[in-house]
Amino acid sequence: MIIAPCSIKTLPSIANSFNDNLLTRAAEVTLKEQRKLVLMVREKPFHLGHFRHMQSITERGAIILPPVPSFYYKPKAIEDIVNQSVGKTRDQFGIDARLFER
Repeated sequence: MIIAPCSIKTLPSIANSFNDNLLTRAAEVTLKEQRKLVLMVREKPFHLGHFRHMQSITERGAIILPPVPSFYYKPKAIEDIVNQSVGKTRDQFGIDARLFER
């Protein structure tokens, strides 16, 4: 399961098993069944409370993958930046879409 974007409100809901809506309940079931859960946390800057929720959720098996652009491969357009984030997310599931240069 991929949650993109994952808001700072959704992150603690999942980390603390609040399950107050379909999204957080689906994430809870994904973790319970030990399936892969990738959270593309979007807000920045982070503070200590955010990091504690991220620590808690990664200890339960989730992967935090913020959609942060990487410029070391020299993107030429916005599409290249988006494709890199999408490609890195798909990599978590073993799906190589060849969206960016490695």
